[in-house]
Amino acid sequence: LMESPANAQIIHSGAACNVKDDNISERIYTIKEGDTLVLQCIVKGHPRPPVRWTKTAGSASDKFMETSIYNETLRIERILRVQGGRYYCKADNGVGVAAIKSIRVDVQYLDTPVLTVHQTISDVRGSYYQEKTVFLRCTVNSNPPARFIWKRGNTPIEQSKDNGVDIYEPLYTQGETKVLKLKNLRLKDFANYTCQVSVRNVCNIEDKSVTFRLTNGTTAPALRLSVNETLVVDPGRDVTMNCEVISGFPRPTVTWSRYPGALPLSAQVRGSALVLRAVTPADAGFYNCTAVNNVGNPARRNVNLVVRCNNLTFQITPDSNKDSESIQMGRDLKLSCHVDATPQDKVNYTWYKNGAPVFNTETLILLRSDPDMAPGTSSLEIVDMKFRDLATYSCVASFPGSSVQELRVDVNVTQSSVIPPVLAVPPGGQVVSAREGGSAELVCLVADGKPRPPILWSRVDKDQLMPSGQAVVETRDGRLRLANISRDMMGPYRCQTAPYNGLNIKRREAQVQLNVQYPPMLDPVFQDVRSRNYQFVTLRCGVLRSSPPRLTNVRWYRNGELVRMPPLDPKDVPEYKFKLEPSNNGSYECRVSNAAGTSACTFDVSGEPYDAEFYFDTPNPIRILKGNNYSFNLQWTQRDPEATDRIIGYWINVRKNKQNLLSKQIDLKGVEPVKGVLQSYAIADLRIPLSYEVRLAPITTYSIGDYVSRTIQYSEHHVCGFEDERICGFSQDRTDMFDWTRQNRLTQNPKRSPNTGPETDRSGTKEGYYMYIEASRPRAPGDKARLLSPLFNVTSVKGPKGSGRVPYCVSFYYHMKGKHIGTLNVLLRVRSIAYVDSVAWSKSSHQGPDWKKALFDISPSGPFQIMFEGIRDVGYEGDIAIDDVSITKGKCKQDNSVANSGTPAFTSGMYTYTSTQTCSLIDTGTLTHIHTQTCKGMHVCMFSQVKSVVK
Repeated sequence: LMESPANAQIIHSGAACNVKDDNISERIYTIKEGDTLVLQCIVKGHPRPPVRWTKTAGSASDKFMETSIYNETLRIERILRVQGGRYYCKADNGVGVAAIKSIRVDVQYLDTPVLTVHQTISDVRGSYYQEKTVFLRCTVNSNPPARFIWKRGNTPIEQSKDNGVDIYEPLYTQGETKVLKLKNLRLKDFANYTCQVSVRNVCNIEDKSVTFRLTNGTTAPALRLSVNETLVVDPGRDVTMNCEVISGFPRPTVTWSRYPGALPLSAQVRGSALVLRAVTPADAGFYNCTAVNNVGNPARRNVNLVVRCNNLTFQITPDSNKDSESIQMGRDLKLSCHVDATPQDKVNYTWYKNGAPVFNTETLILLRSDPDMAPGTSSLEIVDMKFRDLATYSCVASFPGSSVQELRVDVNVTQSSVIPPVLAVPPGGQVVSAREGGSAELVCLVADGKPRPPILWSRVDKDQLMPSGQAVVETRDGRLRLANISRDMMGPYRCQTAPYNGLNIKRREAQVQLNVQYPPMLDPVFQDVRSRNYQFVTLRCGVLRSSPPRLTNVRWYRNGELVRMPPLDPKDVPEYKFKLEPSNNGSYECRVSNAAGTSACTFDVSGEPYDAEFYFDTPNPIRILKGNNYSFNLQWTQRDPEATDRIIGYWINVRKNKQNLLSKQIDLKGVEPVKGVLQSYAIADLRIPLSYEVRLAPITTYSIGDYVSRTIQYSEHHVCGFEDERICGFSQDRTDMFDWTRQNRLTQNPKRSPNTGPETDRSGTKEGYYMYIEASRPRAPGDKARLLSPLFNVTSVKGPKGSGRVPYCVSFYYHMKGKHIGTLNVLLRVRSIAYVDSVAWSKSSHQGPDWKKALFDISPSGPFQIMFEGIRDVGYEGDIAIDDVSITKGKCKQDNSVANSGTPAFTSGMYTYTSTQTCSLIDTGTLTHIHTQTCKGMHVCMFSQVKSVVK
């Protein structure tokens, strides 16, 4: 039996405030923020389908997770509001269509409200007097929407009783907001004001409030900075920025922040002052101080902190118009000097020739900011170079008003001191090999050239970064040192001369290949191999990748011992072929080696059969026996029974508290298991209400398979939603005129009768099934369809408190919509020498468009069945449906809205009623006798051959 997953069902066991059905098709799970969400997806199917949980965004939600959660139970500790939304559980075992169910999680919360005060002063009647108006704005984030209550002191404010106030909700505000407007401020308006918010105790969330004291001194905050808005400092200096509060009542609170990024780790906030110790260029940025007292708008001041940098570089640029790469007489030459300083306009450059200052001449041109270079670069151009221009040139960068010392670079300009570089990779260094996890050094050397420039390293693939995370790494000596090497570092690296601290000419570059050596990657890493004994088995260990690719050794081991084999051709796939016998079952390992290491394929080779797979969806598996015992119908399928020797039986163990209560062999009597076909065994003499562990193992001619285990639990509560084709063991009565039909939204006839029958099952899903009677032709008035439940055995002779019979609760949902609705009867069939049917519940005529619940008690005198009888009326708009039937030991838990919602019905007998009720008849049929009498204070209505009686 291979079953596709049946309709999924989501149940909850967490801290839910409320679970209800909405008007569409899904359940709404309400939970308080911070509580634990627990959802369980109950699904049927064989093999047991795995369950995956996913989530879509809600109104205030983000994605559920980067990956889905694979588990039947979804548990979220301390749930957040952003985790609300629609959750889906999907079950798929590869057979048929996957089952999907959704539930909407509504996270309830109430934040502490924020109260801000704004005031305006306006001229009235031509400036004869000024009117001062105060607005108290209360804002809160909540779910569900909050209710606001304004209080002056402890007295709620009622707008209808005070002409001096207005309470309204402003437009275009974030969150929920209520404004209390105090018009033309009066003396009594100077008081304590409280904004109280409430979500009406939903999820036991208590009300929250905030209070503000309004006085004639209430003012908005104002700030004054102790430093300039642009502050330039030297590296290593301590910086103190103070935001002085110059006004504001109540006393404002001052906070500091930084953009971009957070405050430096070394930052210290002391009151309204921010102190930075030993600043570095990384501390530069915009610092913001904010003062808040909830009056008016917050006061803000910004400081742009600039930290000077002192990295000085130079460039020598030969005559670019002549494509020259060396110093030549009669051609131009440019010397450039650049400091990575902030700001650039605070740097002064001075040029010297052999120690003497250089001034602008026709042949020596000074550029404060060279437009052909990076911003802030100073250049000295030598025009039509002569022998007199061969000298030592110095560039000095100074920082007026700063403690940073001058920076200086000297460049000796002669034909022998300026030589283009030659970049070379040492012999044998073009390819560098390193073990995974080890270290390596890539080398690019400047073999010739003056001055020697730095070497820049990068990946040849521009999309790849260097191991440090940077795009380019500078090395002074041309040696790139790599540690903890991984496979993703493998590939070509580019080394090239830097365009600074040397000649500014076409870059010299070379490449070095880094090869990372690692042991072979094999497939499979592990494989479970089953076979019949005395047949040949072939094990193959494929090499996916290997670095280096040459294999140095291939060896096979059985249970740890070396297997002698001929040498393997390196081009062949490692394999081992042998005849399986009971003596050579075990673990086989293929160890494949290269210069970097050894990897292994492991095979568990056995003639043992595969495990049995329990079937958990057996309809009505429990049968109640005499003597407070019960039996359980255990069902399972055999996984791939033809893979090994013929299965002749099963060993079954029934255990309680790890002690064997039953151990025996189930003999198949020559009938071999077939893949996907259910096998059954009835376990008898189990004690009510105990649970047991059942272990099952297949047996072949040569071996016994592994045990699989499951727990069987006694339960008399069973809800049948008719999701299974076997309809939970219900059966059609063969003596009726037509049958009940199993249907869901997807299988409905599009041309079905309008204005009758349900759109979906009771849960509201299009995949869910229900049972119904079709009232269309060829059905005739009075036609009956009967559906019988499985047989229930009475578990004890006496009921509670010495009563004669054990009570049971029958519960179900019914749908009776249409102008031609007939009658739905629920009958109790008790079996003895012959069975006796009695009507226990009845309903007739149109009952509205919704599913309704019915429940009632029965006290059968022996083994019993419940029968649903649908009777067709005069027209085709009379479809009747039922769903979610349960029969539970014990009396029903009464619910006034649904309990006994049908008409008590009898075929004959007596009916007891109170003195305030009447004894009346509905649809009397053939009345033979009816009268009333009083006996020992009880009023009795006696009748016979009556279909229905009501109070």
